[in-house]
Amino acid sequence: MSMLPDPLPDLAPEAEGADMRISTVSSESQSYLSLVWRRLRKSVPGMLGLILVVSLLTVALFAPFFAPVDPKAPNVGFSPPDRISWHVPGDGPQSGWRLLPVVFPIVESDELDPVTYQPLTAPDFENPRRIVLFAKGWDYKMFGIPMSRHFIQVEDGSPLHILGTDRLGRDILSRGIIGSRISLALALTCITFITIIGTLAGITSGYIGGRFDMWFQRFVEIILAFPQLPLYLALASLIPVTAPSTLFMAFVVLVIVGLGWAQLSREVRSKTMALRQVDYVRAALAVGASDGRIITRHILPNVMSHVIVAITLGIPTIVLLESFLGFLGFAVKPPLISWGLMLQDAGTFSVIGSYPWILSPVGFVLLTVFAFNALGDGLRDAIDPY
Repeated sequence: MSMLPDPLPDLAPEAEGADMRISTVSSESQSYLSLVWRRLRKSVPGMLGLILVVSLLTVALFAPFFAPVDPKAPNVGFSPPDRISWHVPGDGPQSGWRLLPVVFPIVESDELDPVTYQPLTAPDFENPRRIVLFAKGWDYKMFGIPMSRHFIQVEDGSPLHILGTDRLGRDILSRGIIGSRISLALALTCITFITIIGTLAGITSGYIGGRFDMWFQRFVEIILAFPQLPLYLALASLIPVTAPSTLFMAFVVLVIVGLGWAQLSREVRSKTMALRQVDYVRAALAVGASDGRIITRHILPNVMSHVIVAITLGIPTIVLLESFLGFLGFAVKPPLISWGLMLQDAGTFSVIGSYPWILSPVGFVLLTVFAFNALGDGLRDAIDPY
């Protein structure tokens, strides 16, 4: 009598239930944007860059609300940053730790600096002033509505100079917040035109191909061969010093867009030439789809991932360029404010050595460059699975 193994237990009901659960999970379709967002959330630099970019755009949009002092109000000249602390030294009734920070105003002493012969300054620890939120300050208009509330203010209404003042006594922090509007608006305007022109030119050249692509790429190579820095300096000398700020901004947009679209078009062209050979594009051609439908429905959505990353990486480049031109003296004219205009005050070593806080606008530029580069790095990993 042969010994046969016992039959396996009936696992059909359990297997059926597992298969149903698996099929239920797999059948939950997710859109492309949801998949990108899920990947982006796993990237620490990408999420940090996203938070910083949203914060920068929010501050720029509601700049007067976040500016504690009128950016155009003059004072006594260079003044160091106010001392902010949660602890009041001494044995008086006001001494000890505070829940809300206090500011110690900067006062001048009777002694002179032996190098600059300027009065020495020091914080006044005997007169602490409490910092409050959403208090009334200088008057401004937000979208045409008169307002006077600000994010942070000193309780008694005195000026709050967190980053100090410039040579005319104007608050650097408030000017940097207001100046973010011009700098970021200039960068966003340039990158918008660069994206539109570069994407259309690249897709057209890569899709048509042939002699048109060959001659168009020679033109692109001529654009890419221009040395940008000497060209900026040469063209900057053509604009009079007394020219209005609108002319300067139009000139900067024209030059940056005129030289910036070529690199993006070359990148989009290479991706278009690769996509032109895939099966679904060949199938669309076989069934008689028009060129416009193939470009808009099949090629453009697949190159947009690269374009989005190029946008996030191109904005900090334009911000750096505007700041560099401003440092060389080619910036908007008052009463407009930009980060490049603020960096003009740091053009001499004597000013930097005596008043180092005048370099504070560099922090705005570095923060913006880091935020957009981190976001672009996270988007690149989230959008491109390879």
